Amino acid sequence: MNIPLYHFFTNDHRRIEKLLDQATENPSEINRESYHRFRIGLLTHIKMEEKILFPAAQKANGGVALPLAEKLRLDHGALTSLMVPPPTPSLLKVLRFILDKHDVAEEKPGGMYDACEALTQSQTQQLLEQLSHTTEVPVHPHHEAPFALEAAKRALARAGYDYDAIAQ
Repeated sequence: MNIPLYHFFTNDHRRIEKLLDQATENPSEINRESYHRFRIGLLTHIKMEEKILFPAAQKANGGVALPLAEKLRLDHGALTSLMVPPPTPSLLKVLRFILDKHDVAEEKPGGMYDACEALTQSQTQQLLEQLSHTTEVPVHPHHEAPFALEAAKRALARAGYDYDAIAQ
């Protein structure tokens, strides 16, 4: 089976997870440099899916979005919104919860990556080339204001997650 795109994205998931693990190695103090690299990595990964992979699969599917795409896009919005407030133990718990569920939906047999891989087989090398040239997403400093976390909670609710229930 032709699965280089699957490997590309799942390897990137592991890289991003490792950065988050490094950032949170000491529970009493976040490693800000590792967390900064995690934020850039996660947002760049989302960019690659939203700007390259998902559109290529949709085009190859006769212009019809894949069934899982809508949910994954809502998750991407939720994850992106969690990058705005500063990391707290609660936020990190919610972030890990969503990443775990999201990654499974993409990686499982018959998941988004399998579907995209099957639809774009004739474009694999072209897509890998585009992906390898994706520029990193610039990130701004965290926003400390309470409304940043409230906006994130609303984005999570749209994606079907309850921040407060997960954070308990």
